[in-house]
Amino acid sequence: MKKLFLMKNPDLFQGEQYLNTNTNYFEGWYFKNVNGERGISFIPGIHISDTAKNAFIQVITNDSSYYVPYSISDFAFSFDPFCITIGKNTFTKEGLHIEIEDKKQKLHILGDIFYFDSKNIKPRFLAPNIMGPFSYIPFMECNHAILSMQNKINGFIKINGNLLDFGHGTGYIEKDWGFSFPKSYIWCQGNCFKKDASFMLSIADIPFQLFHFRGFICVLMIDNQEFQFTTYNHAKIEKYHVDDSLLDIILKKGCYFLHIQSEYENGMKLMAPVKGKMEKDILESITTFVTVTLKKDDEIIFSDTSTNCGLEIVLS
Repeated sequence: MKKLFLMKNPDLFQGEQYLNTNTNYFEGWYFKNVNGERGISFIPGIHISDTAKNAFIQVITNDSSYYVPYSISDFAFSFDPFCITIGKNTFTKEGLHIEIEDKKQKLHILGDIFYFDSKNIKPRFLAPNIMGPFSYIPFMECNHAILSMQNKINGFIKINGNLLDFGHGTGYIEKDWGFSFPKSYIWCQGNCFKKDASFMLSIADIPFQLFHFRGFICVLMIDNQEFQFTTYNHAKIEKYHVDDSLLDIILKKGCYFLHIQSEYENGMKLMAPVKGKMEKDILESITTFVTVTLKKDDEIIFSDTSTNCGLEIVLS
């Protein structure tokens, strides 16, 4: 019963059973906050391996990034209501409180951000979260969930003396958990379109028993209408042009075509898990542009460009 409950509530901490073991495991949440040209994302999480067991908070801004380590004893969680605490920092779907002091990195962050009017994809029986039927498979290397495609935000963050005002800003929340990040993948997210829309795309090399396959999940929300293109709903990749600096992808599902174009810029270093150890360097930009065009046959239904996008391109 508890496994089904957690599956239907992916925001909650999934890894309680690993806390007193040395089993390779990681779990992390991603809270992105944008207002105008400024943005800051926080990634609280834990990682467990046969040699280490720690909590952490990663921070990424337009022009900097930080990895702040904590003892696993500094990590606490609550199921009802959902809440993650690491040290003096608190993360919920209603907002976050940040209080980071790292003298080695000369990093000081203090502030509160509040979330409201959240929009998210609708769960279904065969798709309790964005991974669809794969949510029911217990041995996936990496699980992914979207907790809020778009939410309004308000508040302030002061980082090293610089005040970031997030009044009338836009937020996004997701998470990952499992044993390792995919060996190669792309991830792109944007919800700062001129129109009321939000977008997320992930394409990854997925190990599955004795073979690998290219799996993908993609959601475009226009107003309150969802368009999903995924491996499990019979969508196909019609075009896949990806290198270290750009992506040009077309997805097809039935008579719908989704064209995604983005160019990588200003990537900041983050740490990613490999068998429970945070030892893989990746680059993420939160200042990228993405242009998304949705067609039904030859008719353009939606075409717009989002600023302040998140983009990771990890090629093996």
